[in-house]
Amino acid sequence: MHAKRPTAMLLRVQYPNAICLDERGPMAQDKVTEEYGSLVFSDADMRKRLPKPTYRELSRVIRENKPIDIDIANEVAHAMKEWALEQGATHFTHWFQPLNGITSEKHDSFITPQDDGTVLMAFSGKELVQGEPDASSFPSGGLRATFEARGYTVWDPMSPAFIKDEVLCIPTAFISYTGEALDKKTPLLRSEVALETQAKRVLALFGEHPMRVITNVGPEQEYFLIKEEDFEARPDLRLCGRTLFGAEPAKGQELDEHYFGAIRPSVNAFMKELDDELWKLAIPVKTKHNEVAPCQHELAPIYEQGSLAVDDNLLTMEKLKLLATNYGFACLEHEKPFAYVNGSGKHDNWSISADGNNLLEPGTHPEKNVQFLVFLACLVAAVDKHADLLRMSVASAGNDHRLGADEAPPAVVSIFLGDALSPVVEALIRKEEAETHEGDQLDLGVPALPGILRDNTDRNRTSPFAFTGNKFEFRMPGSQQNLSDPNVVINTAVAEQCERFCDYVAERQEEADKDFHAIAMRFVRHTFRDHHRIIFDGNGYSDEWKAEAERRGLPNLLSTPDALPALIEEENVRLFERYNVLSEAELRARYVAKAEQYAKLLNIEANTMVHMARHLYLPAIISYSADIATSAATKAELGIDAVAEKELAKRLTKGTAAIYNLTDDLEQLNKDARKIEDPGERDNAYRDTVIPAMNALRAAVDDMETVCSKKCWPVPSYNDMLFYV
Repeated sequence: MHAKRPTAMLLRVQYPNAICLDERGPMAQDKVTEEYGSLVFSDADMRKRLPKPTYRELSRVIRENKPIDIDIANEVAHAMKEWALEQGATHFTHWFQPLNGITSEKHDSFITPQDDGTVLMAFSGKELVQGEPDASSFPSGGLRATFEARGYTVWDPMSPAFIKDEVLCIPTAFISYTGEALDKKTPLLRSEVALETQAKRVLALFGEHPMRVITNVGPEQEYFLIKEEDFEARPDLRLCGRTLFGAEPAKGQELDEHYFGAIRPSVNAFMKELDDELWKLAIPVKTKHNEVAPCQHELAPIYEQGSLAVDDNLLTMEKLKLLATNYGFACLEHEKPFAYVNGSGKHDNWSISADGNNLLEPGTHPEKNVQFLVFLACLVAAVDKHADLLRMSVASAGNDHRLGADEAPPAVVSIFLGDALSPVVEALIRKEEAETHEGDQLDLGVPALPGILRDNTDRNRTSPFAFTGNKFEFRMPGSQQNLSDPNVVINTAVAEQCERFCDYVAERQEEADKDFHAIAMRFVRHTFRDHHRIIFDGNGYSDEWKAEAERRGLPNLLSTPDALPALIEEENVRLFERYNVLSEAELRARYVAKAEQYAKLLNIEANTMVHMARHLYLPAIISYSADIATSAATKAELGIDAVAEKELAKRLTKGTAAIYNLTDDLEQLNKDARKIEDPGERDNAYRDTVIPAMNALRAAVDDMETVCSKKCWPVPSYNDMLFYV
């Protein structure tokens, strides 16, 4: 239903004209073109099924972000229902994103019983526009009590309805009875309105008056695939999404052979079905490949309008998990399912465009592109001023295992501008003429190989917030995260800086009337000077950078309990309230919900570790040590010196005692932490006492895994799970 939804990607999807090895056949292109978007109530469907006046009005609502009339909604609902019935749907649902970060749905049928015993299939505008799910059982951070159950879902006409499992899914916002946002989508939509409003003010100063200014987002999704039988055999994977125990495998990722390597046939078959199912939902997935860690993979779509891209990423995550089972796999979307190898992120590629023109496109000579420099300066200032909020937006128990390791950006937020833009910024600060150079032609020394044009800037994989040509790649989000959170922060923070530019010009209106570009460039120069500390093009993994970041005064929030309080700091509360993105009550509720989720996840992990230690590992180790002791005794009776057996029995006995005691310690520390009522204090207790106890227990169990027989070990090992045919 979104008018801007990309369809050009179909022209970029090419399949070999030779004989295909699967059911696609040589006419794959026709098949993809025919099925693409077939499960989405698209603009073409609306144009075909709605009266022309209704279609024009709905298009205006979507294009201009305007309110919708109930009469229009009734006509849209009827057409949507007729289309859904033709696709085999019998039910509809309001599809929404509560604060738990995933999606929710309650299915209602289209049937309306008649007096004569028959039924009609009906769907009204009221049912389309508004639903009423129970709001008491979702995370609310105290906005809703158990006895206060009423909540509302509200149709988002800017995101298209779609069919999933023979159910018509209507993307919606989710609010409380008193109007507070209880979801991830509502503040995202509000932040997009705030950014559009302020960006239009900036563009008006440049003499431009676009119809729409939108964000463009492209989420790169990383994930692991392991055999389903291994997944089922590991309680930690089933209950927590990650391995809580596991000795280091004999081989990890050190040979680098998995990255971009040949894809296993079974995995490739899964990826093909995933492509087909996502394309039917008009999700423009483009790229797929093996990632660095064994069993790790990635897919990436073509860019879409911000909130739509988030919707589609959530659908993608759901399809990944569901379709994996068709091929005997379990899909792991946790940020760190395995120690010793890379974890998984979700790179948030962000840009802003006005009527399709990318405002972060520097052009051939960015030093002369004043409009680009203004938006770049606004973004740099936004990231520097609200680095704490950006770090908060990606904080979670799972992501804490990933950030700062040599696989993900550090917890310190910085911006990489690269060889093309950094010299421009430096020259502007020094009040010198800035120059940029076109990329060099690279001669490969082989006549048959065509020369290539080198990009103006390299890529920096260690940077949390990196400029990559005409967009910024925010690399800190975790793989299972709803990207609404970081995009709310980016949108709102940039809106604030856009307004600051407009105020700067207004305060110097007489000068601006004479030479607007001079005033704009002064703003740019001063902004880069004042926020230069956030720009860093070097190695973000180095110890030197950590020391330098501290010297610059950049926040280094290492854990979720360190990061979450930023959400309710007075300055940040004022920011979100000023732009009507989140009220103080909504912010405090989100803080409580995030803090509770952190503690709940660690409580589940601690409980799971205690269960596995007592019911799996201790019995197995005790049994194995008994076998070793029996073997030693038998040899002794025969007069044979059983040195190895005796030493191994001692080590097993010592390890058993350590595991027994550490399990008791963890259980008690978890109980103590769970009793703490204050959310912040509880999180600190989990970080400072429970996590170290979990690490100690894991180390003791993993040590025993290295000396126990494979036959006696109760769960699949890393060697089993990460390396399979």
